[in-house]
Amino acid sequence: MNHDEIQLAIVKGETSLGIEFGSTRIKAVLINRHFETIASGSYEWENRLENGFWTYSLEDVIAGMQVAYRGMKQDVEQEFGITIRTIGSIGFSAMMHGYLAFDKTGELLVPFRTWRNTTTGPAANELTNRFQFNIPERWSIAHLYQAILNEEEHVPRIDYITTLSGYIHWLLTGSKAIGIGDASGMFPIDEETKDYNDALIKQFDELVAVKKYPWKLSDILPTVYISGKQAGLLTEEGANILDPSQQLQPGISICPPEGDAGTGMVATNSVRKRTGNISVGTSVFAMIVLEKELSTVYPEIDIVTTPNGSPVAMVHANNCSSDINAWLGLFREYSEAMGYEIDTAQLFSVMFNKALEADRDGGGLLSYGYFSGENITGLEQGRPLFVRSPESTFNLANFMRTHLFTAFGALKMGMDILTKKENVAIDSILAHGGLFKTPVVGQKIVAAAMNTPVSVMATAGDGGAWGMAILASFMMNKNKNESLEDFLDNKVFKDVVGDEIEPDSDDVDGFEVFIERYKKGLEIERAAVEHLQYVKKAGGVMC
Repeated sequence: MNHDEIQLAIVKGETSLGIEFGSTRIKAVLINRHFETIASGSYEWENRLENGFWTYSLEDVIAGMQVAYRGMKQDVEQEFGITIRTIGSIGFSAMMHGYLAFDKTGELLVPFRTWRNTTTGPAANELTNRFQFNIPERWSIAHLYQAILNEEEHVPRIDYITTLSGYIHWLLTGSKAIGIGDASGMFPIDEETKDYNDALIKQFDELVAVKKYPWKLSDILPTVYISGKQAGLLTEEGANILDPSQQLQPGISICPPEGDAGTGMVATNSVRKRTGNISVGTSVFAMIVLEKELSTVYPEIDIVTTPNGSPVAMVHANNCSSDINAWLGLFREYSEAMGYEIDTAQLFSVMFNKALEADRDGGGLLSYGYFSGENITGLEQGRPLFVRSPESTFNLANFMRTHLFTAFGALKMGMDILTKKENVAIDSILAHGGLFKTPVVGQKIVAAAMNTPVSVMATAGDGGAWGMAILASFMMNKNKNESLEDFLDNKVFKDVVGDEIEPDSDDVDGFEVFIERYKKGLEIERAAVEHLQYVKKAGGVMC
């Protein structure tokens, strides 16, 4: 579309907006009917560890959304000279899982508990054994049941629990809805009914019946919607929250809110069976759409769904890029102290590319970027570590390769279960996330870890926010009975070609050597968690 055509489409509301609340950034992406990004805006934020829980304040949630929307809106005004007053469709997505509990008045009962918390081990284990279905520590039902086990005072007052995307959707539409992909991170889904598993709902109610709470589980969960359905309309109050200038008009159709896993699948065209994608950020997860059920329950593998309800094996590691970012921040400090100002993109590009010059296994170096606990490796807390022996080859190239390898270490352990134990067939893997903005390097590392070709599309930089905009567009622009898979294949990605990198056999062998070192070294990480206890003091931290 040319400039004038896009301008007219904006005026007529022939656009779709996706807003995604990621772990480090809130991003708004506006697309046209050809799925091209017209404008975007973003807001940087960080979670905080408060009273033993990783959290974000709801004030920051709303303020960040407004900043991201305003940035997108200003983008449109500067490029096209018009003010956005309507949009064809909108969708909201966010980090999956977690726990937001409200009472009948809409009051938040406890601070938002995010996916990053690993405080629900007893609840997750008991529910997994009872359901014979893996319930990860991150899931909303694990948070709820742990609160019950802890006899937390707020539990009898619960009227509604939801995820972050569900909360935003409720705030702006008044509808207690959730997309099936995000719902599958709250409670197990029945593939046939496309709803919560009713038998397991009854089991949970029986489990807590002795408590005599004034609610049943089905009463306090959001209503499940599959992709393509309308899940609400933007209210006048919601429009004014999203756009405090009050220029955006209410009545806009809103699609089901989704989790970042679902939007990642859409953004990489990975919703058909035998396809997969890897999403990289503060956490890292791989999603493989299954042809058949796994033979048994694995605590390392979550079973969730695509936005249209197909079962997906999800390998989720809590830690990925945070430690890399911290180390590169240190190198930036050094450069600035030496009098050199360095562009962020250049810093990442130079340092990442050094990893290509390294020894295949990282030269005997070892690191763990564990800012928080890691369920795959059985750690409730994390301590970022870098370890080497006197015999290790300690240079910058090996240093960077080791940090990139370890970012995918826990993920590799989970994926090996799928590929080596369950023989899950994967036709293609597509990757997205900020790490892939530096060409080639991230792909080569992931291809080595997965021993599978890895592709990155041009849309990888916009990631989940763009994927959410696609889901909003699907709701408005699909043909009758058109599936999400066909919509993506035949319309969105019809002319999109990804850059594919095959696994290098030497890299694969090097990663296998590294992962054995990684597994053996976990005792070092456990010792650090046990012996390196930090207490906050005024002016810093003390050990």
